[in-house]
Amino acid sequence: MSVAIRVIPCLDVDNGRVVKGVNFENLRDAGDPVELAQRYGAEGADELTFLDVTASKHGRGTMLDVVRRTAEQIFIPLTVGGGVRSVEDVNELLRAGADKVSVNTAAISRPELLRELSQQFGAQCIVLSVDARRVPEGGEPQPSGFEVTTHGGTRSAGIDAVEWARRGEELGVGEILLNSMDGDGTKDGFDIELIEKVRAAVTVPIIASGGAGKAEHFPPAVAAGADAVLAATIFHFGEVTVGEVKDALDEAGYEVRR
Repeated sequence: MSVAIRVIPCLDVDNGRVVKGVNFENLRDAGDPVELAQRYGAEGADELTFLDVTASKHGRGTMLDVVRRTAEQIFIPLTVGGGVRSVEDVNELLRAGADKVSVNTAAISRPELLRELSQQFGAQCIVLSVDARRVPEGGEPQPSGFEVTTHGGTRSAGIDAVEWARRGEELGVGEILLNSMDGDGTKDGFDIELIEKVRAAVTVPIIASGGAGKAEHFPPAVAAGADAVLAATIFHFGEVTVGEVKDALDEAGYEVRR
């Protein structure tokens, strides 16, 4: 039995508002997260992802409130990430209404955290977010040609991105959120090579993110091995709807939930 491809809008939240930029810069306001979440729920989104893009301590408080208010309004799974460093952080987010929690920077500095979280909450709750880019000229070479970045794609972590995804699966994560930093906000299409390489290395579901510009960009990402497709800008500003993405996937022969 084939599994339906999930279409996931992503809300980048900063101080309680949704923001969006290109390559994580020049952020502009895209609205109220609770209102947008309700809209996406009504449009037929399969899940929602919330990323606290400035996850400082005061941001975390704001985020819990936003998560709580959103979870009360929608009936689809909610994944929350940004500043997650401990079992306690995950516990707080799940109690506030998140269904899954995405971990990024903290796992790079201490990979064992992924195993702890997976054992405590179950693999299905833990998502490893990998911010990957092609190794820039003069950068430290990596076997796959892709490296992991931190700080919104501005700093190299000095780790091979494909190897890191494989390690995440080994440590017990249930899903990989694969962000192409080269593609972020560019609307040039998903990074197909990156998706293919990670797909060859892991068996857990891959959520492809970064680069969607039109409905036709989504089927190639699935053909490359993505189990779910995520976008932000084009959904927030009404350039493409969740329904149009599902139509494009359907026409390409992929099963979607209606």
